[in-house]
Amino acid sequence: MTGIDFLPERLETFLSERFGKNGTFELERISGGQSNPTYFVTWGGERLVLRKQPNGEILKGAHAIDREYRVMKALHPTGVPVPRPVLIHEDPDVLGTPFYLMERVEGRVFSDCALAEVPEQERKPLWMGLADAMAKMHRVRPEEVGLGDFGRPGNYFERQIKRWSGQWQSSPTGDIPELDALVEWLPANLPEDNGAVSLAHGDFRLGNVLFHPSEPRVVAILDWELSTLGHPLADLGFCVMPWHTSPDEYGGIKGLDIDGLGLPSEEEFVARYQAANPQAGALLPFHKAFALFRFAVIFVGITDRARSGNAAGQDAAALAPLARRFAVRGLEIALGTT
Repeated sequence: MTGIDFLPERLETFLSERFGKNGTFELERISGGQSNPTYFVTWGGERLVLRKQPNGEILKGAHAIDREYRVMKALHPTGVPVPRPVLIHEDPDVLGTPFYLMERVEGRVFSDCALAEVPEQERKPLWMGLADAMAKMHRVRPEEVGLGDFGRPGNYFERQIKRWSGQWQSSPTGDIPELDALVEWLPANLPEDNGAVSLAHGDFRLGNVLFHPSEPRVVAILDWELSTLGHPLADLGFCVMPWHTSPDEYGGIKGLDIDGLGLPSEEEFVARYQAANPQAGALLPFHKAFALFRFAVIFVGITDRARSGNAAGQDAAALAPLARRFAVRGLEIALGTT
């Protein structure tokens, strides 16, 4: 049981007390992910996933597994593809940090946005399935599923720019002038709020969903840590980043033969989403530049945690250069030089 940051026997005792004794207990750390440590747990016939906060000191409001659990519990009855939540334990008495359990959903995960591992004819349908899942999530009315207080509606981008700018400015990471330029450009080019409010996932991308084992259909949207009430175009702008980043920049597709590889164009992907959720409005360069800016700051945070020894992913240090590269991509969109 390598890479486990708690005593497995404590979890085994907890499961025995909650579900009754069982002869089968298996625990496996899942590779990947840069935030909340994640594990496969087998308890008899139950195949579960455990998510916990990382050990050590964390920023206020970060690693909010209680929010992850709450939103999945609210969405599960709606048909939005999320794992079935099992339980949450917010006391650190068992594992040293709060944690929750959810069902393990079988499916396919793709980190390469070019989808090289699947046949060419399956690539565009998979991307369109991702657009459909995002639209379905955004069509849910938060107040109808008990999430009306999950965030503050209105002025979403203004508040988000302030939040992520503050996080960047408080970071010990070295100088990234492109990030500083985006901190200036974004508030100066803020579009008028069109009033659209939805549940915003905050990290909606190809690598954060599970697809059906054989169909181009999303069966589970994962990693809800950054979710809140927000603007649907924040998720859409974030999801189209691969068209603006290269393969060595977190698996983007910029510079590839999009049509020859059987991938959709950015315009096709956006059109598929907007046909299913026209209330979102038009996707502007601002929304894409903001998404790249925010992801750059997220990479800054990963770098900071790697320095302090609290990063969940083993490749955290290797991701450090991406902060500047994503800031450069965001500035290219902002200045129209892409």
